[in-house]
Amino acid sequence: MDKELLKVSKFDAADYLKNEADMQEYLDEVSSENDPQAFLQAINTIARAKGMAKLSRDTGIPRESLYQSLSEKGNPGFHTLWKVAEALGYSLIMRKKSAI
Repeated sequence: MDKELLKVSKFDAADYLKNEADMQEYLDEVSSENDPQAFLQAINTIARAKGMAKLSRDTGIPRESLYQSLSEKGNPGFHTLWKVAEALGYSLIMRKKSAI
């Protein structure tokens, strides 16, 4: 009896972020969750979609440090997060929450 083998690969959202609009929509959705860990994961995903080597060059932060800082166990400092956001084409903005 012939058995077909089904190859299953691990899902990676970075593979589906093909353009700036996709990345912005993804970041907006994750930001609305008010979950710092999910936000960090979204930054990691966008960084991988755009390319960690390029991000490393643009920020001056070694690639290994970026992977570590933006990982699930990472806890990047504000300065690192600021530089990463800028290099990815985003700005960090604080605004007053609207009353519900």
